[in-house]
Amino acid sequence: MKIIMIVPSIGKKENEAYIRTWQMQPLTIAQLYSLIPKRHEVVLYDDRMESIPYDEDADLVIISIETYTARRSYYIAEKFRQRGIKVLLGGYHVTLLPEEAEKHADMVLVGEAENILPKILDDIEDNHYEKRYVSHLTTLNNLMPDRSIFKGKNYLPVSLVESSRGCPYNCDFCSISVFHKQKYKMRPIDDVIEDIRRCKNKNLFIVDDNIMVDVPRTKELLRRMIPLNIKWVGQGSIHIAQDNELLKLLKRAGCAMILIGFESLNENNLKKMKKEWNLSFGKYNKLIKRIHRAGIGIYATFVFGYEEDNEKAFEETFKFAMRNKFLFAAFNHLLPFPGTEFYNRLKSEKKLIYDKWWVSSEYTYGDIAFKPQLLTADKLRNLCIKYRKKYFSIGSILHRASNMHANLQNPMFSHIYFIQSLLARKEINQKTGLPLG
Repeated sequence: MKIIMIVPSIGKKENEAYIRTWQMQPLTIAQLYSLIPKRHEVVLYDDRMESIPYDEDADLVIISIETYTARRSYYIAEKFRQRGIKVLLGGYHVTLLPEEAEKHADMVLVGEAENILPKILDDIEDNHYEKRYVSHLTTLNNLMPDRSIFKGKNYLPVSLVESSRGCPYNCDFCSISVFHKQKYKMRPIDDVIEDIRRCKNKNLFIVDDNIMVDVPRTKELLRRMIPLNIKWVGQGSIHIAQDNELLKLLKRAGCAMILIGFESLNENNLKKMKKEWNLSFGKYNKLIKRIHRAGIGIYATFVFGYEEDNEKAFEETFKFAMRNKFLFAAFNHLLPFPGTEFYNRLKSEKKLIYDKWWVSSEYTYGDIAFKPQLLTADKLRNLCIKYRKKYFSIGSILHRASNMHANLQNPMFSHIYFIQSLLARKEINQKTGLPLG
C-alpha cells in the first residue's frame, strides 16, 4: 500500500508564516513509522511547513490528532475521503472523543498504536477492517522511533526523546492523565540510551510529562546519560530541589532547563485542580534557589481562570516570577479539554461558552472557552496577553539575565536565552487570534 502520514497544523493566519517554535519534530510520526512494515510505501506531509497535495494517490491516510488540531484534521480527512481514499485517525483527541472522530474517518484508533497498528494495516490490505480499534498497551519495551521519515524537513534542530509515558497524578484540567488513565509506563533504560545515541541532534527535548516520577530509576537513567555529552530540557516538578544528588546528576547528565508547572500561588486553586501536593514540598523560593544554584534554568508555567483568580493574582504571579528570575514563564489561561473533570464540571454548571471549542469556526487561539468566576472571559484573555508581554519585555529580559548561573550558563546557552526570549516576544501577537483549522 501507499500510505500518506500527515501532521496537521493548528491553523494559520493569512499571509503569515506558521509559528516557528511549533515546528518541532513530530515524535509520534517517527514512532508510527517504525511500526509500518517496509513493504509499504510511506510519505510524510507536515501541514505546519508545507502544502498537502490533496490530489496525490494513496491507499491510506494516517493522521494523529490533538484537540487543538481537530478541526484542521477533520477537514484534511474529508478532502481525501471525497476521493475514496481511506483515512485512519488516532491520537489523544480521538481517544477522548471517538464518536466524534468516527464521523470523519473510515477507521479510528482509541489508545496507543504500538501493539495494534500492524494488525490494522493487515486488515486494510485484506479489506476487512473495523470502524474502531481499541488498544490496551501495557509495556513500552522494544520501541524505537525511526526518524529517517524526517529527512528533508526543516524542523527545529532539537530531537525529541521519550523516556516514559503518562502521569500518575490527576490534575482536573489535564487530558494526559485522562488519556493514560493515571497510569505511568517506563521504557527500559537501555532503549532510551540507544534512542539518544541514534539522534543526530545533541540538543534534546525529553518529552516525558514528568521525568521525576520514579526517582531511583531517573537517577540511574541520568548516570547512563552522562557520557553521551548531550544538552537537554525536560519536564518535572518542584520536588527535585529536595534531592541534592538528583540535582547534581541532572546537571552532569546535560540538563539545561526543567519546565515546572507551578500553576497557581493560591492554595485553594491548587486544591480545586487537585494539585495541592505542589505546596507540600516546602517554600518555593528556597527550592527554586537550589535548582538555580545547580545551574539549571526553570521554565515556570502558570494557569489562570479558577474561582479565586482576579487581576491581583496576575500581578502577584508576575512579581513572583520576576523575583525568582525564571528563564521563561508562561501565563496561560485554563482551557476545558474534553473528557477532563474541569470540562465536565463547567458543562454541568452551564459555564461553557463553546460546547466544542475545538471545532468552532468562531474560536481562535487564546480565546476563553468558559465563563470565569471573578473576571469576564475577555478580561481573562487580555490579562494573559498583557503579562506575557510584560514578562518578555526588554527590561524583563535584561533583569532575568542577571541570574547568570542558571539563565546564562555558557556562551551558547546565553545566545539561546536572548534569541528565544525575543522570539517569544514576537510570537505573542502571532499566536493571538490564530484561527483553528
